[in-house]
Amino acid sequence: MNLNLNLNVNPGQGLCGSRHGGGRPRAWIAAALALVLLGGLNPARAEKAGHAHQHGAVTVSIGIEADTVTLLVEAPLDSLVGFEHAPRTAAQKRAAQALLARLRSPAGLFQPDAAAACQIGAFEVDGGVLEATGAAPSDGHADLDATYTWTCASPQALRSLDLAGLMQAAPRIERVSAQIASPQGQFKAALKRPATVLRWGR
Repeated sequence: MNLNLNLNVNPGQGLCGSRHGGGRPRAWIAAALALVLLGGLNPARAEKAGHAHQHGAVTVSIGIEADTVTLLVEAPLDSLVGFEHAPRTAAQKRAAQALLARLRSPAGLFQPDAAAACQIGAFEVDGGVLEATGAAPSDGHADLDATYTWTCASPQALRSLDLAGLMQAAPRIERVSAQIASPQGQFKAALKRPATVLRWGR
């Protein structure tokens, strides 16, 4: 398995840009991770592997390659802020700003398994319609996408990810589903509030 996920970005440096920007790291990381996650599926199963837009739900994909861990987060905006359009009221604008600020301050947002000894690296948050440059989706279902990477001293020891920081920042999240691609194999994991820790491969 070889994803070649190294971003060559200084640790802790955020990557910001619009959803439709060209040549952005998130796009090719997502594509590479998707190929690994779906690589063992036949076409019929692959068609069912897409993530439905479900309020209260968040979907994450985790890829482990060499010493790099990549996390992709996909969430309906309703699961995060309670609306799926550009902020209109003062309260909505405050909620959007607070959420984006927290997601762009990754310290404590996610906690990889301590045994893996991971350090946060590059990250990117695409707020979609929550940001001035975001375009409204044609189907009315707006999402937020984010990518985070870590460099880990013992990536083979990574067997869990604590999402407590994310779930505290977004109390509307009710459940999280995950797909994990690692040298040890492919796994699925899920949690429902009040649980906050995804576990796999134990």
